[in-house]
Amino acid sequence: MNIAAAILLTAVLSTDAKEFKPHPTPKGETPEAIGQAIAELGDRWNIGYRGESADMEMTLTNAHGDEVKRKMISKILEVKGDGDKSIIEFQWPADVKGTRMLTWTHKKKDDDQWLYLPAIKRVKRISSRNKSGAFMGSEFAYEDLGSQEPEKFTHKFIKETTNEERPAWLIERVPTYRSGYTKQRLWVDRVYLWPTKVEYFDRKGELLKTSHFTNFENYGKYWRAGAINIENHQTRKKSTLTWSKRKIPAPHPKGDFDKENLED
Repeated sequence: MNIAAAILLTAVLSTDAKEFKPHPTPKGETPEAIGQAIAELGDRWNIGYRGESADMEMTLTNAHGDEVKRKMISKILEVKGDGDKSIIEFQWPADVKGTRMLTWTHKKKDDDQWLYLPAIKRVKRISSRNKSGAFMGSEFAYEDLGSQEPEKFTHKFIKETTNEERPAWLIERVPTYRSGYTKQRLWVDRVYLWPTKVEYFDRKGELLKTSHFTNFENYGKYWRAGAINIENHQTRKKSTLTWSKRKIPAPHPKGDFDKENLED
C-alpha cells in the first residue's frame, strides 16, 4: 500500500456527517514525493463517482465591468483507467445555443477535444497547440476544462498553509504536456481534496491569472465547487462559472460522449 492509500484509509469523519477532519500531510523524503502523494490522494478519493450532471452559468466580465451571461448544461462520465469524458452544451443566448464542447481527458497523452459550431454545422478539433486558447471568449483555456490527472504534471510540496481560513497544502505543479502554462501554484484544501485557489503562470513565467473555487458542496464522500471565479491579471478580464442542480452519481450512456454524436 502506498502513502496516498494509507492516508485515505485513516481519514476520519466526525459524528456530524458534514464535518470532515483535515487529512494529515503525507510523509516523504523530498518535497516532490510529498507533492505527488497529495495529488494521488485527491485522485484516489474521487474514484467511483461514476458521473455527474449539472446546469451551469458562465459570466464574462470585461475590463470595464460589462457583463455577458451564458447558460449551459454539462455531463461528465468517469472512465476507468483514464481521464474523464465531459460535454458542455450551450442553451442560451441564441447566438451560442447548440454549441457543444466535448473533452476526452487522458492520463498519459494529450487530451482530445472537439467543438461543434451550429452556425456552420461543423465539428472543429482543438489541436494541442491551440489548447491554451480562450474557451468561448472566457478566461478559461481549453486545457482548463479537462480533469486534471496527476500523471500529467510533476508536483512539489511547498508548505502547510491556509486559504480563506481553511487548512490547505500549497503545492506547485509543472505540466509534462504541451501547455500554455509554465507552472501552477495550488492551494489544496485538506478536507475537500480539491484546489480552492490556483495561480497560473504564462510561458514567460509571469503570473497570468488566478482562480478561486468556492461554494463547495458534499455529495457523499465527494466534494465539488459550486463556483469558479477566474481573473486575468494581464487583461483585467474576469469569468465566473456556477453550477446548479448537480447530481452525483449520474451515470450516462457512453455513446453520449462519442464525437460522431456532437451534431445530433
